[in-house]
Amino acid sequence: MNVLVPSSRAYFGHGTGDARLTRPCVGYYHQGCDDVKVIEQPFQTATSLHVVALAGGVGGAKLADGLYRVLPPEGLSVVVNTADDLDLHGLRVCPDLDTVLYTLAGLADPVQGWGIVGDTFCALELLGRYGAPTWFRLGDRDLATHIRRTDLLRAGARLTEVMRALADALGVRARLLPMCDEPVATRVRTPRGTLDFQVYFVRGHHADTVLGLEFAGVEEAHVTPEVAAAVQEAVAIVLCPSNPFVSLGPLLAVPGMRDLLRRPGAPIVAVSPIVAGQALRGPAAEMLRTLGHEPSALGVARLYSGLVHGFVLDEADRALAPQVEALGLRALVAPTVMGSPDDRRRLALATLAFAQELA
Repeated sequence: MNVLVPSSRAYFGHGTGDARLTRPCVGYYHQGCDDVKVIEQPFQTATSLHVVALAGGVGGAKLADGLYRVLPPEGLSVVVNTADDLDLHGLRVCPDLDTVLYTLAGLADPVQGWGIVGDTFCALELLGRYGAPTWFRLGDRDLATHIRRTDLLRAGARLTEVMRALADALGVRARLLPMCDEPVATRVRTPRGTLDFQVYFVRGHHADTVLGLEFAGVEEAHVTPEVAAAVQEAVAIVLCPSNPFVSLGPLLAVPGMRDLLRRPGAPIVAVSPIVAGQALRGPAAEMLRTLGHEPSALGVARLYSGLVHGFVLDEADRALAPQVEALGLRALVAPTVMGSPDDRRRLALATLAFAQELA
C-alpha cells in the first residue's frame, strides 16, 4: 500500500494554472511491518507527455481539471461519457461533455458543479409559460452551446468534431473526446419500470431503486479514431472518480474500448468515487448496494479488477487498502475529496506520480 505524505518542496504546474503546489511523496508500506518508508518521487512532466482521463459527472470533471492544470496544456485527452445525452426543446444536450467543457474553460458553476456560473434562466421561464417541460434546467448561456452543437450536427459534423470546435472557441487546449460518435442511451430499470436516465436522475432526483441498467445502442457504437489515437499515445490512463455504472460503465461498454485500454505500456489508475461508504454526490453508493455490490471503495475496486493496475482511495478508507491489494492491484491512500482547485491539483499530481511508479 502506498501512503501519500506531504513534502516541503514546491511544484509549479505546467498547464493552465500557475499555483504553487506541494510536491507529493510516495511511501511504501510493507505488510508485516509497522513502519512506513518515505521516498520522494515527484511526478515529472515533459512536453511530450500525454495522459488520457476517462470521465463523467462532476467528480470526473474536477479531477480532469486538476490534470489539465498540472500537465502541459495539450498533454491531456478526456474521454467522456455520452450515454446520458438527450434531445430537449429540439436541441442535442450532452450533460457530461458540457460539464467537462465548462470546468476546463473555467466557466462551471462552482456550487452546482454543472452549468455556467452566473447563468440566468429567462428562456426556460418563457418555455414554461408556453407549456414546455422545465424539469431539466438549461441556462440562457448554456443554451448557446446546445444550439451551436445541434446546428453543427445537423450540418453533418461528427460529435467529436463538434466538441473540438466548441473547446477551441472556449480556449480549452485539452482534447475533449466523446466516447463514441453514435448515440447511446442509458436506461434505468426500476420497480416502476424502465426510465430514461435523465428522467431517473434529474426529474426523479435518483430516488428510484436501481434494479439494472442497459445502454441502448452501444452494440452499434465504435471507438473513434481520435480516442484510439489518444490511448495509443498515452503514458498513463486515469479513471476519474465518476460513477462506475452510469458514467464510466457506458464508456467501457463501447465495443473494443476495454481491449484498447489494456494495450501494453500504459498503466491504468482508478480513483474511487466512494469515501467512507458514501458518494460525495450522486447515487453511486446506493447503486452499488442495489446492484449487489459492497457500497465502499473496495466494492468499486472489485468492479475495476482485471482492468486497472492501481487504485486510489481516500484516507478515510485506509483500512481497506490491504483488501484492495489482495485483488492484485496496487493501492494508494491519498486525500481524494476535491473541495478546492488546489485539492484537484494535488490529487492529480498524486495520481500521476502513482501511475509513473506503476509504469
